[in-house]
Amino acid sequence: MKPIRLPEPPSPTMGVPEIFENGAYSVIRRAVVIGNGFPGSENQSLGLVRALGLYDKHVLFRVTRPRGGINEWLHWLPISLHKLLYYIIRRIYSYLRLIASRRRRLSPLPSEKGGSVGLSSILEADSKRIVNIARESYEKDGPLLVVASGRDTISVASSIKRLASEKVFLVQIQHPRSDLSRFDLVVTPQHDYYPLTPQAQEQVPRFLQRWITPREPPDEHVVLTMGALHQIDFAALRSAASTWHDEFAPLPKPLLVVNIGGPSCHCRYGTDLAKQLCTFVTNVHVSCGSVRISFSNRTPEKVSNIIIKELANNPKVYIWDGEEPNPYMGHLAWGDAFVVTADSVSMISEACSTGKPVYVMGSERCTWKLADFHKSLRERGVVRPFTGSEDISESWSYPPLNDTAEVARRVHEVLAERGLRVRP
Repeated sequence: MKPIRLPEPPSPTMGVPEIFENGAYSVIRRAVVIGNGFPGSENQSLGLVRALGLYDKHVLFRVTRPRGGINEWLHWLPISLHKLLYYIIRRIYSYLRLIASRRRRLSPLPSEKGGSVGLSSILEADSKRIVNIARESYEKDGPLLVVASGRDTISVASSIKRLASEKVFLVQIQHPRSDLSRFDLVVTPQHDYYPLTPQAQEQVPRFLQRWITPREPPDEHVVLTMGALHQIDFAALRSAASTWHDEFAPLPKPLLVVNIGGPSCHCRYGTDLAKQLCTFVTNVHVSCGSVRISFSNRTPEKVSNIIIKELANNPKVYIWDGEEPNPYMGHLAWGDAFVVTADSVSMISEACSTGKPVYVMGSERCTWKLADFHKSLRERGVVRPFTGSEDISESWSYPPLNDTAEVARRVHEVLAERGLRVRP
């Protein structure tokens, strides 16, 4: 089997009008990524930076929330209020412990299971610090591209834009649920606008409708995508195909890859779906040369245990044990078809970027925006439901999802309109 052939990633200068080609523009040479500690969100920002050609010229900052214990009850609050309440709780806790025992020095209330709040290798996001970076290097390196993703990054990112509007171009990924004029560009999946559809209006009680956002259709600040942004492109798949050649090239074909996520509030499932998945894989394995199964870090143990128990002894099936190196990229490069659980927009988007057959397991259990996402993919012919009656040797194809490249193209266009250009 040959690695998948995708279009080459966009050129860093793609979409730049000719009038800017000879110097009538300001050049963006650096990027700052503001993350929230969740791989699914941060991967979207890094994917866009990569598509713009600035991956080697970016710095990652992270907005961190306290975790563990009472913090699991506070994570729905705005991050500034969450941190303030947690600080107060820690002080009260320390004071009470001090009264109870003055003989020993007390450690602070643990904020995270087995660790501190942040990661020492990642810089804590601070709007004033990033603004200073933008101002100090503006003359030499031009404006600073800031890419942020996730709810917790909104206040920091918008503060940076407010304090240094002429020296920063701000892209916010995922709908910020606030005034869009605070951002230069907002990148969000079209299913984020599901609350405006007639179906959603029927599902939401009338007294709650005024609290459902977004309340307005997308405006000129918004770029809509089908799925999630990511770092999977032609170059990444070509590299993975080479890296994993010795392990995957000898495998009997076709190779079916099964990626299993974990239940969420809008896609609930448990051992029942795991048992059904095992039955379906057993039914189709006759038409497969090989089956490779992997779990995500969100997969419940009760789900993975059932799949291991039912399928591990099948000679055609290999289940990744979680030890490094992670074969995920090798799976994308060498797989002939994919089965992905319906809970993960990211894993589905990445599989659909290959142009190979993608079957989704459990989409009928999804609700709200996630159900709308699956409906859009089916209508576009990108995915099919996994029923256990498929002949995996019969391939089918579609135009690969190329959201990241399309968003990068749009960023180039907006920058060019303002006399800006990305130059790695």
